[in-house]
Amino acid sequence: MEYRNLGTSGLKVSTVGIGCNNFGMRIDADQTREVVHAAIDHGINLFDSADIYGGRGKSEEYLGQAIRGKDRSQLVIATKFANPMGEGDLMRGASRRYIMQAVEDSLRRLDTDYIDLYQQHVPDMDTPIEETLRALDDLVRQGKVRYIGSSNFAGWQIAEADWTARSEGLNRFVCAQNLYSLMDRRIEREVIPACERFGIGILPFFPLASGLLTGKYRRGEAPPAGTRMAAWGERAQAALSDQNFEIVDRLTAFAERQGHTILELAMSWLASKPYISSVIAGATSPAQVAANAAAANWRLTEDEMTEVNELSAR
Repeated sequence: MEYRNLGTSGLKVSTVGIGCNNFGMRIDADQTREVVHAAIDHGINLFDSADIYGGRGKSEEYLGQAIRGKDRSQLVIATKFANPMGEGDLMRGASRRYIMQAVEDSLRRLDTDYIDLYQQHVPDMDTPIEETLRALDDLVRQGKVRYIGSSNFAGWQIAEADWTARSEGLNRFVCAQNLYSLMDRRIEREVIPACERFGIGILPFFPLASGLLTGKYRRGEAPPAGTRMAAWGERAQAALSDQNFEIVDRLTAFAERQGHTILELAMSWLASKPYISSVIAGATSPAQVAANAAAANWRLTEDEMTEVNELSAR
């Protein structure tokens, strides 16, 4: 497993990380433990959760149970705040009041003394970014949080947060976690240029496009039982469109010509980009962990990257 700096920070993270959104939702505590232990065995050190995953805290609880007995100093535990964790405006957002409550709840559920990476899950248009950053800066100074990051921010919001932190002498967001895959490249317009400008590492989530880039779905066929697409119902119809399958077919043919699978192409295309710190991929079994961990080892040449960019263009 390769390890990279998270943005321009000194934190080293594995090129492949584990997205913990399945914990407590698609797999139980015992299955979570198997996935986490398999990830550690494959050299993965980054585990990315959120307070809302699994239904208001269950993912964090299962992750905390799974790492019990492991060497905590070798793990990078990431989680997020800001999405609704209850009824009313006081149970969400990025205000100082809410952050101070949310971090204590996450620390308790994770059963840990500190969070390596604490990320604002969504922008909060009702709270000044300076208030959010000052609260997070206090948590870093208190030792409860080591690094901070953003998720689902637009390019201008990333720039505003970085300018505010630098101007006020506060800890900066070191990473941005956004949707990014061969099937959805929209962050290339503004988010990636902003992150490159400010030295912010990118953590792409849904790199396999919810399984579309694994080869498990077939044109004209219903999604297999138990898959994410099967649970989406009508929403899956848009994802399994003819246009998307045309792109998948082109990418599959390219990967096979190079002696690889489309899953390996999806992961390695991201991992080959210098601004990607770690590719966050979910897993529901040790076998998926092994496949994802191995999939990012292919380093595409400049010519291969150019061809793939053309094949996946919309």
